[in-house]
Amino acid sequence: MFVFIAGGGRTGAQLAAQLLDQNHQVRLIEHRRELLALLHHEIPTEVIYEGIATDPNVLKQAGLDKANVLVACTKDDATNLVLCYLARTMFKTRRTIARINNPRNAWLFDKNFHVDETINQADVMAHLIQEEMSLGDMMTLLKLRRGRYAVVEEKVPPGAKAIGMELKKLGLPDQCVIAAIIRHGQITLPRGTSVLEEGDEVLAVTDNEGAIQLAKLLEPPSRENL
Repeated sequence: MFVFIAGGGRTGAQLAAQLLDQNHQVRLIEHRRELLALLHHEIPTEVIYEGIATDPNVLKQAGLDKANVLVACTKDDATNLVLCYLARTMFKTRRTIARINNPRNAWLFDKNFHVDETINQADVMAHLIQEEMSLGDMMTLLKLRRGRYAVVEEKVPPGAKAIGMELKKLGLPDQCVIAAIIRHGQITLPRGTSVLEEGDEVLAVTDNEGAIQLAKLLEPPSRENL
């Protein structure tokens, strides 16, 4: 995959390095001299293109017309919006991802400017805090489908509601599937009649609502009285 990154700050540089480690083709465009000097010490020189990212001629020369994805991660929201618009309308870039620096500008980052996905640091932090508070000891192992689903893990504590109950009677929504139970170091693929025991490690594939319901079933009784 060819990823075109606009913005050579810390975010852009780290993203470029990680993508290169994953064997993706990367082009990073930046015009600030002080950042270019640092970039040449962190990523291969052939990845870096010096120029103004909002100049269509520069974007053409840098190879945006060949990219599969544009990541606009400059520190200026207006620049990121313009980049997404140019990428889609002039260069037919398949996917656009934009960084939102000021949360007050988030409403602008929509289909009108051809923004497919956004990275809003304030929203990310708020979501992480909400998830931490609602899921308790449940650990998220992997995000799926752009964060809509996740693979989660939790150990069944003493006194949990789910102990002794058949899985089919837990009342979990269709979007929450118990994928595996690890008991005494052995992994088993559960059935509807499988029963959870204290100390079991439960692996589930679920959306956020299902994860919250599962967490309530697996929480220790002391939490209910807090």
